[in-house]
Amino acid sequence: MTKVSMTVNGKTVSGDVEGRTLLVEFLREGLGLTGTHVGCDTSQCGACVVHVDGKAVKSCTMFALEAEGAHVTTIEGMANPDGSLSALQQAFQDHHGLQCGFCTPGMIMSAAALLAENPRPSEAEIREYLEGNLCRCTGYHNIVKAIMAASGQDVSSIAAE
Repeated sequence: MTKVSMTVNGKTVSGDVEGRTLLVEFLREGLGLTGTHVGCDTSQCGACVVHVDGKAVKSCTMFALEAEGAHVTTIEGMANPDGSLSALQQAFQDHHGLQCGFCTPGMIMSAAALLAENPRPSEAEIREYLEGNLCRCTGYHNIVKAIMAASGQDVSSIAAE
């Protein structure tokens, strides 16, 4: 076992992990942050996306030890300081960007990374950016609308699929 320390959602945390412990396992099992989901175990679905030092990372592809000293943000860290939903989370709710909710944490984390890189992405840019995130329920239409709304864009022109 090796001790690992990092900052998760603004709090310094540490724990003992085996070298093969994935970051997603450390977050869920070691820290009890179960908002980050394990969907496919093959890095195909994007349900496990978190931010590591500001970059979107599929946490099932990274060992916990690789996050030593890093700043990690999970879906639990996306809310406003008062506990209310962030603008992006609120947009997902307002525009029905979720159904079963399983992919939602990863979608929101990926969307937040996109908006940090490109504050006003086009519909096509959003769809391309989300190619690494799978959703079996929504058909993506309302997810795209939510991201555009969160970026302050008019969503009335997005054609229904």
